Amino acid sequence: MEKFTTLTGVAAPLPWVNIDTDMIIPKQFLKTIKRTGLGTALFHEMRTKEDGSENPDFILNKPAYRNSKILVAGDNFGCGSSREHAPWALLDFGIRCVISTSFADIFYNNCFKNGILPIKVSEDELEKLMDDAERGSNATLTVDLEAQEIKGPDGGAISFEIDPHLKHCLLEGLDDIGQTMQRKGTITSFETKMEETRPWV
Repeated sequence: MEKFTTLTGVAAPLPWVNIDTDMIIPKQFLKTIKRTGLGTALFHEMRTKEDGSENPDFILNKPAYRNSKILVAGDNFGCGSSREHAPWALLDFGIRCVISTSFADIFYNNCFKNGILPIKVSEDELEKLMDDAERGSNATLTVDLEAQEIKGPDGGAISFEIDPHLKHCLLEGLDDIGQTMQRKGTITSFETKMEETRPWV
């Protein structure tokens, strides 16, 4: 998993509340178990018209936001079904950070397992960041995970809280498998001992 230290990029405003995982990645795209290739299906029903053509009014289709790395979203982002394809699609598109006032628990935890930083802020702070994001190509934010700080285009800064263990995992690029492999020596030692003392197991 790619480490997350400091991220600077264009922030796209998505002010709707209750954006669920089916909106993020519709059910017809859940047939794959690969983490790549889902970026084109991100927000599919909003990004495309009924005839399959691109919807020019959707925020991520606008020239200033096509390469956004950060989403500034409304309350309760990632609610709905517990599909890990949602963070896969965000990551494959290029989104490494989502900022909101609250997240669905399963989506929130899935983000950390896939190298995405979900940040919780207050309503007032979200309003300020949403205003920053609406500046188009000038809507560049810098997210410093080590300092736990979001810096806006005008130089202002917002601090955020994060669980120390989850922060460590993102800084070191450790998913669940990576954390397990850090204990490879202990695991090997245990298995060797088991083979010697309980060979019938």
